[in-house]
Amino acid sequence: MPELPEVQTIVNDLRKFLPGLKIGNVQTDWEKMFLHPNFSKFKKEVIGEKILNIKRIGKNILIGLTGDKTILVHQKMTGHFLYGNWELKNGKWLSKNDDPIRSDPQNRFIHMVFDLSNGRQLALSDLRKFAKVLLCPTDKLNELEDIKNLGPDPTAKDFDFKKFKERLVGKKGKIKTVLMDQTVFAGIGNIYSDEILWLSGIHPLKPVPSLTQKELKTIFNSTKKILKRALEARGTSDSDYRDPCGKKGHYQEILYVYGLKGEKCQKNDGGVIQRIKVGSRSAHFCPVHQKLDLLPYSLKRDEILPKGEELR
Repeated sequence: MPELPEVQTIVNDLRKFLPGLKIGNVQTDWEKMFLHPNFSKFKKEVIGEKILNIKRIGKNILIGLTGDKTILVHQKMTGHFLYGNWELKNGKWLSKNDDPIRSDPQNRFIHMVFDLSNGRQLALSDLRKFAKVLLCPTDKLNELEDIKNLGPDPTAKDFDFKKFKERLVGKKGKIKTVLMDQTVFAGIGNIYSDEILWLSGIHPLKPVPSLTQKELKTIFNSTKKILKRALEARGTSDSDYRDPCGKKGHYQEILYVYGLKGEKCQKNDGGVIQRIKVGSRSAHFCPVHQKLDLLPYSLKRDEILPKGEELR
C-alpha cells in the first residue's frame, strides 16, 4: 500500500499538472469504487468544475474543486494516479504515448479516467480494485470518518517531540503496531515502520509502555529522518507503486531492512535480517542491534520518563 512518501510524491507531481484545469468528463469500468455519491451523481457533480488544489491528509489524496467540492481518493493497496492520454480498445484503456505509462505493466489496470480541459487525462490504475472515491463539500471534509479519526502528520512542521509523546499516552501495544495505527500517526505503514525501528535500534515487538525517554526520542528523530529520506527518493516501488508519469520511486534501492530477510545488516554488526509476523503484518529487523528487552516494565519505570512527564 502506498504510504506517506508515495502519496506525497503523487500529490507533489499532480500539483504541477492539474490546478486550473477543468474536468470535461469522467469514465469508469468499476463503479463500486465510488462510495458516495454513486458514480452517476459523482459524474454530474464534477463535470465542468475547475481543479483548484491538490492536498494530502494521511494516505488520502484530496482534489479541491470549484463549487465548494472536494474529491477524496484513497488508493488502498495497489492504486496510483497517472497523468497522460488513453484510448479505450476492446474494453481496456491503453496509453497512447510511448513512455513508462505504456511500457510498465503495473500501469495498465486503468479503472477511472478524468478528461481535462488541456486535452490530457488523469487516470487511476488499480490492480486489485480496492481504491475508493468520495465527493464531499469542502467545508465538511473534517467530518468524514476517513479524515476526523486520523492522527497527526509526522512530516508536519509543528509535529515535535512533545506531540509525538502525547500520541503514545495510554498505548499498550507493540511499537511496530502502534506506529502503523493511522489514528496515532497518519501515513506510516509496513515499510517505513520497519525502517524507522531499524534506524532506532528498537525491536518491533517492544511494548510502548517499556520505552525509555531516550528510546522515544530516538524513534521520533528516526521517523523524521526516514520519511525525509523516502520523500527525496520519491517513494518505494517494491511492488505496484508508480508516480503520475508511470515511473518507479527509488527508495527500494536504498532500503535499510524492509524486505531484506536473510541479508547482512547494513550496520555491519554481524546480524542477519529476520522476518517475523506482527499481528496480520510482517516485520523485518536485525537481531543484533534490535534486541528485545523483556525486563518487567516496573524495573524500568524510572527510565521511561523523567518526573512530571509520565507516559500513562
